Amino acid sequence: MESFAPDKVRRFEKILASAYDIAVVTHMKPDGDAVGSSTAMYHFLKNSGKSVRIVYPDPWPANLDFLISEDTAADVYDYRKDPEGSAAAIAASDLIICLDFNAFHRTDGLEGLLEGASCDKILIDHHLFPESEKFSLIFSETEVSSTCELLYTILMHTEQIGHNASRLPLEAATSLMTGMTTDTNNFGNSVFPGTLHMASDLLKAGVDRGMILENLYNRFSEDRLRLMGHIMKDLLTITADGVAYIVLDADTLRRYNTQEGDTEGFVNMPLSIETVKMSLLLKEDGEKVRVSIRSKKGISANRCARLHFNGGGHENAAGGRLHMGKEISCMAEVSDYIERHTHIFMTEKDEE
Repeated sequence: MESFAPDKVRRFEKILASAYDIAVVTHMKPDGDAVGSSTAMYHFLKNSGKSVRIVYPDPWPANLDFLISEDTAADVYDYRKDPEGSAAAIAASDLIICLDFNAFHRTDGLEGLLEGASCDKILIDHHLFPESEKFSLIFSETEVSSTCELLYTILMHTEQIGHNASRLPLEAATSLMTGMTTDTNNFGNSVFPGTLHMASDLLKAGVDRGMILENLYNRFSEDRLRLMGHIMKDLLTITADGVAYIVLDADTLRRYNTQEGDTEGFVNMPLSIETVKMSLLLKEDGEKVRVSIRSKKGISANRCARLHFNGGGHENAAGGRLHMGKEISCMAEVSDYIERHTHIFMTEKDEE
């Protein structure tokens, strides 16, 4: 993280000192990094004597419930379930901290509320192309494993923590380790030297990594395992270009009682095949299809998402979406769309 500027931390601390009611916000469909960074920020701020609320645009995956205790839950809002309470929490804030997204449209229903808020807004994120003009202060670094790693670095530079991870509230340290673990696919990708230093310091500070792994990977339903088998046996397609893709329509998702977070990690599995260079997972979601893309070194998932799937992300991990009535008229057209557009991408990589 060569471009990290400690002087920004002084500005961060100054803004925090002048605020009391603080809202912490993440992106829609919050994942481990979003929930990890937001709950870590929450515990750090509560430990500093602040009044804090976390506002999520959607429910978080059940396997992350362990990060939200009964005490914390009273300060957590789900916009989909409680739009009025979520709006009130944002409106009452004199500071909004935005984590793990680069633009307000990534917060779905919260976008208008965030745009309209007149208080200071701080962005802490590791994605490309942040909406810089929308924020009072930005920490934007792409050469980190996760927003949790970036937040960890910021907190370590504060006077309160002073480069001593044991001064972090244990709940915050646990949340940071959790988000970093999920965004690296349990140290399988996007690992930098600082990532391993962070993990070591948090372990020394008392984080129970075994407990984290047990909750993340050993608390799924039987339906999820059976869905995984169905995917690998019947739904996985591999093209001649070395592109693997999986399409999950609404009927399949209902048949296996699929909950948010149940398909986490599925998109990575085809990359274990030597000939597969890029993998896509597509899920029907109302009038759109959500797209996750992962790629091996030398193939840009980010560029593929930008050019063909209305999205973006990191070099080897990106996402996007297709819209019914625009790119496709129905789910039956998804496979044809994928094969045509990934063929264009894989054979004309240098053309914009």
